[in-house]
Amino acid sequence: MANNRSASTFDPTAVPIRDASTVMLVRDSARGVEVFLQRRVVGMDFAGGMTVFPGGGVDTSDTDAEVRWTGPDVTWWAERFGIGEAQARALVLAAVRETFEECGVLLAGPTEDSVVADTGDYAEARRLLEARELSFGDFLEKEQLVLRADLLRPHANWITPLGERRRYDTRFFVAAVPEGQRADGNTSETDLVQWQTAEEALADWRSGRCILLPPTWSQLSILSGFATVADLMAADPVIEPILPIISRRDGAVHIAFDGDEAYYEVGTHPWAQRSDI
Repeated sequence: MANNRSASTFDPTAVPIRDASTVMLVRDSARGVEVFLQRRVVGMDFAGGMTVFPGGGVDTSDTDAEVRWTGPDVTWWAERFGIGEAQARALVLAAVRETFEECGVLLAGPTEDSVVADTGDYAEARRLLEARELSFGDFLEKEQLVLRADLLRPHANWITPLGERRRYDTRFFVAAVPEGQRADGNTSETDLVQWQTAEEALADWRSGRCILLPPTWSQLSILSGFATVADLMAADPVIEPILPIISRRDGAVHIAFDGDEAYYEVGTHPWAQRSDI
């Protein structure tokens, strides 16, 4: 997270905000609802070393793509997130694309009421997508696949606080792993993947075994209140943008947001020991 520019030359108001999509991939288990988590490789420009959900920024190809689509239409998604239709469409495409790129789960099928049972046949396409040598729209068209927007649910909206050198306006989605598919860690961006219940992930965080940024911690805290995937998918949360405020307290970076008292009960977080804020 360090940057070679001095604080005096850095203008936080000039940092562009990029749209991004993040997907909480879930499944039922004997221990409760499990969520797929990834630890990002240390040294990455954003959230290196942090435990996160699959996701990433919206690409130009997500905005330009023409794809077959089933499920809630673009108008519905735009209303749920309080944004324009073109932006909503790109965010949904980015959510499905990033989920496929980062963990091999593909929310698409050959027909409007089916879903791919095994994504192994698309391994080379997945590699090309991650390398940005193939667009997601072209991939779906070539394989004659229909994007299953009905397998996603909107969940939350967090905006990176003013003061960070990379900023994202991130929409969080929820999706259940389709039957027959398997989430994996075959991506260059992570060095550890695992399925955990929200309670297990939060316990690891409290013990220092993983690092959670506020948005991930917040969504895991909410997820812990659901007994089944069906309950989670049926939820209808009010989605309002959350914009934390960043500051320095006692020499450490502090991120303020509603409910942050519980987040700071464990003390100072590893990511807070920074000099670039």
